[in-house]
Amino acid sequence: MAGHNLQTQLAKQKRWDAVFVNTTKAAAVFVLLSLGAILVSLIVGAWPSMQTFGFDFYTSNNWDPVAGEYGALAPIYGTVMTSIMAIVIAVPISFGIAIFLTELCPTFLKKPLGIAIELLAGIPSIIYGMWGLFVFAPFFGNNIQPWLTEHLGDLPVIGKLFVGAPMGIGLFTAALVLAIMIIPFIAATMRDVFSVVPNLLKESAYGMGATTWEVMFKIILPYTKTGVVGGVILGLGRALGETMAVTFLIGNTFNINPSMFASGVSITSALANEFAEASDPLHLASLLHLGLILFMITFVVLSISRLMLRNMDKRAGH
Repeated sequence: MAGHNLQTQLAKQKRWDAVFVNTTKAAAVFVLLSLGAILVSLIVGAWPSMQTFGFDFYTSNNWDPVAGEYGALAPIYGTVMTSIMAIVIAVPISFGIAIFLTELCPTFLKKPLGIAIELLAGIPSIIYGMWGLFVFAPFFGNNIQPWLTEHLGDLPVIGKLFVGAPMGIGLFTAALVLAIMIIPFIAATMRDVFSVVPNLLKESAYGMGATTWEVMFKIILPYTKTGVVGGVILGLGRALGETMAVTFLIGNTFNINPSMFASGVSITSALANEFAEASDPLHLASLLHLGLILFMITFVVLSISRLMLRNMDKRAGH
């Protein structure tokens, strides 16, 4: 009798285990199918634009719905530049926040600061956009931008980055607000991965006379490099896909200008502004073509991050 009950229980466990395994497989297949369906739908929707413009769509700066001429160079430029500037600003600040929270912060401050970071991550992007447009942009245009233009605009080579009318909105303003938006994501990820470093490793390094700087860069960073890169890529993905805040602040003009203070356009802001007005099939196809380009940019960024991690592991001898 006991043997029969044991066999019944084992058979039941086996059935539930099979259900669990098949459910997880179905979830993984669902993700792949969803990704494939999105990619196929974008390609099908963008096909008229591909046939009409070909490779010129990627090299043309002309976006004229009246004449039926479309080019993606300006949105690509705006997307890449704002995302790069946002990451350059956000990563060092996030790194400093994570170091402070894990190594230097007094115990009574850790929880309030952690909650504050999580609250910043939960603020809707439209709130950042409104704050940037109505509060930061006027202050920046009236006080900071004229000073930068006056003192840096005449410098050789880099001076071109700081010229332009002091409007307060443009690529740099959009990138700065983007950086504020992605700092909580990167900082929280870095804090979590820094926290999993065994205390024994850190205490051993401190016991041998290492400074906090040395422990950070010789012990913690090598141990957590995968998580750190993952946090940066998470922030970059958020920056690439951000819509509302960028639409408020970038200026939404289809031009390419080397100045950081010039207005521009990103792929997401172009989509947000023009989808409602896209009555012409070619216009709609060109917008879907922009969406496909953003999809591919994100895919390339993720692929590069994987290659970087693989090379780092090889150099480390793993």
